[in-house]
Amino acid sequence: MFDDRSPIYRQIAERIKADVLSGTLRGDEQVMSTNQYAAFYRINPATAAKAFQQLVDEGVLYKKRGIGMFVSPEAPEVLRAGRRERFFTDVVDPMVAEARAIGIPLGEVIGRIEELEGR
Repeated sequence: MFDDRSPIYRQIAERIKADVLSGTLRGDEQVMSTNQYAAFYRINPATAAKAFQQLVDEGVLYKKRGIGMFVSPEAPEVLRAGRRERFFTDVVDPMVAEARAIGIPLGEVIGRIEELEGR
């Protein structure tokens, strides 16, 4: 499950986010505890705890004291909004800047996108 490209805690957080976006994990659904997660994936519990804390900080998970961690009902929308913003910043903005730099009219770019959408 884990690779060497990024820290394990980030990979854990990304996997949980993907499960929330896909609907595998739903709002108010309990997730494994950090100790269960650590045992299941044979990782240090502190690594799992760091991932879970990141998800709490981002509004994806919330804690119920003495019970466990749960998926925030707002998590799918929070995640979609973040990805949407990153998409525009990382993909669309540089694409528009490059099109301008090489003289492609914005209408032509939009036309191409609409053409791709129609396929």
